[in-house]
Amino acid sequence: MIGRLAAVVLGLGLACAPVVSTPARALDKVVFGTNWLAQAEHGGFYQAVADGTYEKYGLEVEIRMGGPQVNHSLLLAAGRIDFNMGGEGYGALNYVQNGIPVRAIASIFQKEPRVMIAHPDTGVATLADLKGRPILLSKDALSTYWLWMKRTQGFTDDQIRPYNFSPAPFMADPRMIMQGYLSSEPYTVKQAGIEPVVLLLADYGYDTYSTTVEVKQDLIDANPELIQRFVDATIIGWKTYLTGDPAAANALIKSANPEMTDDQIAYAIKVMNEHGIVMSGDAETLGIGAMTDARWRSFFDGTVAAGIYPADLDLKKAYDLRFVNKGVGLH
Repeated sequence: MIGRLAAVVLGLGLACAPVVSTPARALDKVVFGTNWLAQAEHGGFYQAVADGTYEKYGLEVEIRMGGPQVNHSLLLAAGRIDFNMGGEGYGALNYVQNGIPVRAIASIFQKEPRVMIAHPDTGVATLADLKGRPILLSKDALSTYWLWMKRTQGFTDDQIRPYNFSPAPFMADPRMIMQGYLSSEPYTVKQAGIEPVVLLLADYGYDTYSTTVEVKQDLIDANPELIQRFVDATIIGWKTYLTGDPAAANALIKSANPEMTDDQIAYAIKVMNEHGIVMSGDAETLGIGAMTDARWRSFFDGTVAAGIYPADLDLKKAYDLRFVNKGVGLH
């Protein structure tokens, strides 16, 4: 994951959906903040910059990387950036709980890439097999998906071991389980010569949306047409990145984050496609970025059952469905 750099490259675009802008029109400049350092998991956004898709939609998009010292959620709320890449659904609900008028307007990932990783040949084949085993978990995990794991899978707090994002404790103990991100920790473990057992929480019912696009309510009110152009162009960028030639986008990613390698990028694209991170579920019929009331309700009800949010929180203030579910990029 990755740092601070803006990349705007104008090039050749793809005509995959109706374009709202006209050639004579000046480009609307917008700033989009990512949630970490540049990586393949941000690839569709970089693709739309690199191949000129944003430009075709009348936009000049500056991508600003996130990182350990950057809080783009706060910068969005303060009006310092126009669009933000959210994480899981908790972020949108936190805005509502704190009275901040920000909404999720698209969910690029239909599956949150959160995984549990086990050593091979240790009797672990499903999530249920993790019961009773020590699990390396971060502080953030304890207040989010660990609560789901306890409630739905029957895990217990005595399994928790503190995770400082080093794989060393996992490597040293064959019984140890480690939290991870589908395209990150499994790759690191493989590089060390271990073929891990990888369990994607989304495949066991963890139904949060992920890699959302967030925007302030005042921009929705003032310029919904601009937002629609940004969403549509982003969708086209993601389709091209995952199914076309991602070379130009990858060049931007590596320029922004020199530590990123071709091999790691290729691995991330491979597993995102294999596991349907972007294109699965509702996205297969409604288009990339799809969201529904029913799924937001399901996730929210689970958080209420886990004691994370009050039942009377106004869920409808967390998201806006007007800009997705239009089939953009399906054909």
